[in-house]
Amino acid sequence: MNWDDYAGWSKQIADWGAEYHKSLGERPVRAQTKLGEIAAQMPASPPEAGEDMANILADFDNIVMPGMTHWQHPRFFAYFPANATPPSMLAEQLVNTVAAQCMLWQTSPAATEVEGVMVDWLRQALGLPDGFTGVIQDSASSATLSAVLTMRERATDYTGNKDGMSEKGHLRIYCSQEVHSSIDRACWVAGIGQANLVKIPTSGSRFEMDVVALETAIQNDIAAGHTPAGIIAITGGTGVGASDDLAAVMRVAQTHDLYTHLDAAWAGSAMICPEFREAFWQGVEDYDSIVFNPHKWLGAQFDCSVQFLRDATLQLNTLKIEPEYLKTSGEAVTNYSEWTIPLGRRFRALKLWFLLRSYGLEELRNRIRNHVAWAEELCERLRVIEGFEITTDPIFSLFSFRCPGDDAAQRRLVDALNDQGKIYLTQGAHKGRKVIRFTVGQFDTTYDDVMMAETVIKDVWETIK
Repeated sequence: MNWDDYAGWSKQIADWGAEYHKSLGERPVRAQTKLGEIAAQMPASPPEAGEDMANILADFDNIVMPGMTHWQHPRFFAYFPANATPPSMLAEQLVNTVAAQCMLWQTSPAATEVEGVMVDWLRQALGLPDGFTGVIQDSASSATLSAVLTMRERATDYTGNKDGMSEKGHLRIYCSQEVHSSIDRACWVAGIGQANLVKIPTSGSRFEMDVVALETAIQNDIAAGHTPAGIIAITGGTGVGASDDLAAVMRVAQTHDLYTHLDAAWAGSAMICPEFREAFWQGVEDYDSIVFNPHKWLGAQFDCSVQFLRDATLQLNTLKIEPEYLKTSGEAVTNYSEWTIPLGRRFRALKLWFLLRSYGLEELRNRIRNHVAWAEELCERLRVIEGFEITTDPIFSLFSFRCPGDDAAQRRLVDALNDQGKIYLTQGAHKGRKVIRFTVGQFDTTYDDVMMAETVIKDVWETIK
């Protein structure tokens, strides 16, 4: 393909993309294909000769698209959103076209410097104090792993990377029972081990970590000869939106000189609204590491996760490695590959620049406020359906409910709703029971899209009960 052909096909794909997004509401939200159906339509071996792009795109339409779940659908109420606003998509097109590997300042100075500015713009937007710096990661999982590794190194006086962990004893990390599974996985990968991730019970309407139980667990571990290494708090947990009392958790951490990480992957975006900071963000200024995903609720194209650091030196001491072939001469510069686990880095900051300039913070605040209000209204509508139970009230724009019947009935309703295709929901678990999660957050969803869910849920329930 020559560059003139590239330009022509690019225009055609852009037109296809616009039509796709404009017609999303007419499609089933979740893929309706059966297991193996897509793979069965593809040759078992790669082609020996090149093929015409027209044929390739036709197969994309006919083979691939029927097997895609439409994450940008306005009635996507499952998991958490992975939004993609048009400005951020345009930025990604430019990034893909330039195709730079932005591991060092000198490999693309603009990528490094735009990233620094965007992290600081978001620091201001979320109400974090001066002094916090940060880095753009691919996902919250990577940011959390970076934080857990830093906890490990700090607790071993930065000898874990050098010596290994075989003689370091039991390092302990503490979190609530409501944390995301990425915290468990980070402890696996870091060599801490599942047995040394101490999960503390929760209480209250926000399912916050019981700080008395936290303090007791730490004291018991010290008495048993273990080494407390860090605490992971959450704001807006994946299951039911659990949110810890950040200031209370921090007081325990400071008593024992523990490194702290805050997982605000989803709900961190809501902190651009000052009223949510008052309720959920008090004490955040003392946390060592904070992660939130602009690719969830803020509208940045996936993938884009921002990790803020109160003192970046600790993470640099954990992750920085500088072989001769990566050394640079001249003035001291920021090389963000030293802040993260991967060496290779995409220019993720450009989509944040396009997004924030195109919408402005006030328009982004309005969307988040709408999502929260609409979730609260829908929750009240479902509450009065005979036999239905609201199992957790809305925290931000996430709530959960149950239909009449046992756990199997919840699974049947979720499957029936998703097979019908008008909305997409996912199941969860709370207090030992299956629940149905509902979260509002797709960037272009409307009031009518959200309220339509009431009718769909009632109608599908009537057909299966």
